[in-house]
Parts: sequence; structure tokens; C-alpha cells
Amino acid sequence: MKNSVNIWKPQGLGGVECLRAEHVGVRFARHFHEGYAVGVIESGALGFRYLGRDCVAAAGAVNMVVPGEVHDGHPASPQGFAYRMFYLDAPVVERLAGELDGQGVKIPDFPGGVIQDAQLASALRRLHLDLEAGSTTLLERQSRLSTILSTWISRHAERKARVRMADEPRAVSRAREYLRERATSSVSLEELSQASGLSGFRLNRQFSRFVGLAPHAYQVMLRVEAARALIASGRSVSDAALESGFCDQSHLTRHFRRITGLTPGAYGKIVQDR
Repeated sequence: MKNSVNIWKPQGLGGVECLRAEHVGVRFARHFHEGYAVGVIESGALGFRYLGRDCVAAAGAVNMVVPGEVHDGHPASPQGFAYRMFYLDAPVVERLAGELDGQGVKIPDFPGGVIQDAQLASALRRLHLDLEAGSTTLLERQSRLSTILSTWISRHAERKARVRMADEPRAVSRAREYLRERATSSVSLEELSQASGLSGFRLNRQFSRFVGLAPHAYQVMLRVEAARALIASGRSVSDAALESGFCDQSHLTRHFRRITGLTPGAYGKIVQDR
């Protein structure tokens, strides 16, 4: 197995991005996604720390994460791992869950990061392959994705969604929002402390406990996501670095590779050549 990545957005499937990747020695730093991620392991095994547990997704398993949950990733077998992933904007999943529930928008939750469901895994893989090959009509890919996501939610979502961050102190919530609103700006610990109402020491400790990342690492993650969106839209890596709050291109590259497993240049080539 060799390291290779392909990323694309299927036509007609708004809020959906696909990724096919083969990784041997790549390790992902702790990070989170704004939306849902669900896919299937094709070979090898992926290990990751998620929801306070060490998880291993082997070939044939469905792996997934929900919005905002911090996790990492590493090879859990000598040959590394290969997987096919769907990255779904939260409203895509929430609208469908609401339709299934019959009560409008509902935020679905899932109790773990690894699902053993051979039928679901096969359906995910077949659709992903067909989308990469461009061998589906618009109606077919929309219908198949809706059916697959409905199966995923109805079989594996918790009936009563866990209230995300329910135990998070209001001070931490305020700090999170303050950082999100100023992701690309320089924010001092004193400024963040004032916004949250906690001392710098207490804020660092509480933020790390409830979010899974220290405040500075959370801001770096937000900046990487901002840079990723800029690069995908056609901006140069150097411009994306500066506009997303990094000192320079090398600063962005270091963090981008640590979180995504790719350099910004490699990511840009993939998304702009598709």
C-alpha cells in the first residue's frame, strides 16, 4: 500500500465531500470536523481515540465521527489503512433525521465511532466507487445517498440524542464562541479570560477538559479549516495562510499536514484538478 489521496464533491449532492485515501505511516493530530463523517475501511485498520475510548476500525467496518468531537487517527496494522469517507455538512444529516422522526429537524447522535454493519458498509463503498467513477445519474446518486443515510441513522443513531456539550460550563461555551468569531485574529489569554469569566489557568484547564483541545490548539484547528476552504476555492497557499491567520506558508503547512495528512499544496492540487 502507498500513500494516495483523492478528494471531490459529487455534482448534485450539496454539502457532501468524498475522500478516498491509502495511508501507511500517516498519523493525524487531534482535530474535529464541523459536520458528520462516515465511511468504510477497505483494507488494514485505523485506530483513533474518540469519545474517551480507543477505537479500532478494521477492514469492512464503518467508521464515523459526529460534529465537534475531537479525535485523532493512526495506522492500527503494519500495512496502514485505506478508507472511503463521506464528509457531510450537519444540516444534510439533521434534515434527513427530522424527516425520519416526523418532527422536523432533529440532531442525530451515535454512541461510538465504529459500526459493524456489513450491509451498510457495502452500500457506502459501492456508492463511493460509483461517485468516483462518475457512473451515476443525478437522480440515482441522490436516491442512493438518501437511502444509505436513512439506514445509518435508523439503525445506529441513539433514540434520544445525547445533549452535546451539556456538561460544558457556560464559560467554556463563551470562550469557544469567542474563538470562532475571531478565528483568524490574534487573541490573548487575558482577552479570552475576560470573555469567559474565568482566570487564564482555570480556562485552560476547563477548556481542555470539555473540548478536548487547549484554546490555542482549537484556534489553530479553526484556522486550518479556514485555509482549507480558501484553497479549495482557488486561492494560493500563501494567500490562504495569511488570510486564515497563520504567520506564513510554512506555518500553515506544518499544522495542515499534522491535521489532514497532506500539505496545503497537495490538497490544492487535488481539489483544483478534480
